[in-house]
Amino acid sequence: MSLRICPYLMMNGNAREAIRFYEQALGAEVIGIQAYGDLPPNPNMPLPPEARELVAHAMLKIGDTELMLSDCLPSHGQPWQSGSQVTLCITSPEPDRTRQVFEALQQGGQTICPLCEMPFSPLFGNVTDKFGVNITVVTDVPQGIML
Repeated sequence: MSLRICPYLMMNGNAREAIRFYEQALGAEVIGIQAYGDLPPNPNMPLPPEARELVAHAMLKIGDTELMLSDCLPSHGQPWQSGSQVTLCITSPEPDRTRQVFEALQQGGQTICPLCEMPFSPLFGNVTDKFGVNITVVTDVPQGIML
């Protein structure tokens, strides 16, 4: 039941540029990139055409460390603001542990996205804890599926 924690960078529409930069500057290996346009459409939150190529999720490997990136979607209540670019991503191998961690972190904090199923994970949620730290909690997916 071990947890993994890695930094998750929220970008202002320039995630692809940041990925290229980290490839060159740090020798990062791109594990995967998924655009918002690649995700199943959500009729309750239609995606603006200009957001289709923005990065919904990317994972890089830098040495022994993982780094995740995503572009914010202001049209979906995800405004980008300086100082809030770094989020912690806590990954659990088991949904029950994901729920436990999420519930503990939301105590005294604010739920941004309740736990829900996503195309890349059986459970995904965002919370700002009582100290103002932005945290994403996610259940790991089987090897070979891009998270």
